Amino acid sequence: MTISWERDSGTAQAWEAVGGAPELVERVRYAGTGDLGTGPLPVRELARATVGVCGLAAGELAALRAGGTTGDTAPLVVHEGAVATAFVSERHLRVSGRTPVTFAPLSGFWQAADGWVRTHANYPHHAAALVRALRLPSATPEAVRAAVAGRTAVEVQELVYGEGGLAVAVARDYGEPQPLVEPVRVTGARGRTLGDAPVGRPATGVRVLDLTRVIAGPVATRTLGLLGADVLRIDSPRLPEADDAYADTGFGKRSALLDLAEAGDRAVFEGLLAEADVVVTGYRPGALEPYGLGARQLLERWPGLVVAELCAWGWRAAEPWAGRRGFDSLVQAGYGIAAACAGPDGRPGVLPAQALDHGTGYLVAAGVLRALAEGGGRGLRFSLAGTGSWLVRGLSRAGAGVGAGAGAGAEAGAEAGASGYAAEPWLRETGSGYGVLRHAASPFGEWGVGPSRWGTDRAVWLPR
Repeated sequence: MTISWERDSGTAQAWEAVGGAPELVERVRYAGTGDLGTGPLPVRELARATVGVCGLAAGELAALRAGGTTGDTAPLVVHEGAVATAFVSERHLRVSGRTPVTFAPLSGFWQAADGWVRTHANYPHHAAALVRALRLPSATPEAVRAAVAGRTAVEVQELVYGEGGLAVAVARDYGEPQPLVEPVRVTGARGRTLGDAPVGRPATGVRVLDLTRVIAGPVATRTLGLLGADVLRIDSPRLPEADDAYADTGFGKRSALLDLAEAGDRAVFEGLLAEADVVVTGYRPGALEPYGLGARQLLERWPGLVVAELCAWGWRAAEPWAGRRGFDSLVQAGYGIAAACAGPDGRPGVLPAQALDHGTGYLVAAGVLRALAEGGGRGLRFSLAGTGSWLVRGLSRAGAGVGAGAGAGAEAGAEAGASGYAAEPWLRETGSGYGVLRHAASPFGEWGVGPSRWGTDRAVWLPR
């Protein structure tokens, strides 16, 4: 096995963004090969750097909990095959032998009168909004294609958003720069003192309240769960999750339903908050403030907390994007990435993985681990657009291929590429509330059990 010993600039950039000591970057090395396709953007570098800094942050916390110092952080070797497999975990998932549907029929690129539009209609309420907005005679790809063709891309975008759906005009240029990580507040207060932790589980005893959905936030919290944290995901019963999505990201956590509009459920939630060490949220800017759950509000009440906030379009995004919902595929479209990945025929392409989602997830986990190492009392913000901005501006790769191969690979889901990399060594089978799952392993180890069914656990912390 070949181990890369040269300094990795992407890892150094990401480690600096989460506030790590620069000299520790030298302790991360990468081994083996992976395959995240070819294309004009350095997705491989993004993937390994985000996983690398997450592992480094875990090692730093482990050293501190063992009574040492940051300088005692152990060297780390990250296998690129594990990284490549984990970054497309949703495509490797099999649920009792069944292959999940990654993108619904009404999700995709559609040619408008003056360009292209990307829609996201994987959730039934988003599909219904798309049908209403475009006044479709039927919920079929043919109907969408005809309705979009006669309108401008921005017109489609605004019509669909106006009905509560999701559509983005494909941008030809990269979006405005966004920070990779943005500190919200440092209170100076320390969280609960953490004692010793078992080897490989430096987050043991840490209670993480998970208010995230879909991929990026759940990737962060499933990683924290693997590293030992007690992760409890809370969702509203009025906003259902797709079973297949939770089957992929529900490892390492439990899941319960609470309606914060109901007094009894709100009281239960407040009790959970009072005993939490970390809160991770994944809602658009301004959505949680009416419930008192914005980072600044939480840190006013519990100054020792670690609060990580995640959104799609960035915390400094201009209107109308600042408060809009978004997914990885939509940010790729709206940020100029889809246009950069276009094929010879001009049709927009996609990255060879939902790399903004997965990369941001590992960065969130790294930021949380580093904040715990610093004693707590910190708020941090992340966004898919911030990760996209770093991808197109901060990373570089010599000799990157250009073409539509990245787009074809991302949605077709081939499991081995031209490099000879094979995913099989990094795939596992585990029982779960959904039956036997074939799934990608974590780059950091093995989950002991599979996920329960979404929303079926009790809203209580495990005993410490």
